[in-house]
Amino acid sequence: MAIRNIRVLGDEILRKKAKEITEVTPRIQELIDDMFETMYDADGVGLAAPQVGIRKRLVVIDCGEEPLVLINPVILETSGEQTGQEGCLSVPNKVGIVTRPNYAKVKAYDENMQEYIIEGTELLARCLCHEIDHLDGVMYVDKATEMMQIDKEDDEA
Repeated sequence: MAIRNIRVLGDEILRKKAKEITEVTPRIQELIDDMFETMYDADGVGLAAPQVGIRKRLVVIDCGEEPLVLINPVILETSGEQTGQEGCLSVPNKVGIVTRPNYAKVKAYDENMQEYIIEGTELLARCLCHEIDHLDGVMYVDKATEMMQIDKEDDEA
């Protein structure tokens, strides 16, 4: 496993549509492992493959419940609304106020290419929508009504 470089706002790969995964090869499995390691190292709760320079429809999320691998995720249903601060590993030292659905239902494939449905509310719904947006070249700064600089020392206190 390896920690990969996280691409930041301005890198053109973050604005491109990612490609579907047809099979989990050893390289894709290595990417999944590396993405988890990279996400945890950066204190993130989600990471999409384009954020590490790979144009594949792959997301990893860990909001505290259980680590999730989402291959070719598709949002099936959303409802409700939540507005709150959102950050992104590809937009360091900034947060924005973003309105997202409070509930999301997503179809995806796991590491064994078995289809499954995940439903989430609040933070998980926000993470699902945020990360799946990355796969279509959309970033939270496109949806934010307000952006704020955060002081890294304050964040770690």
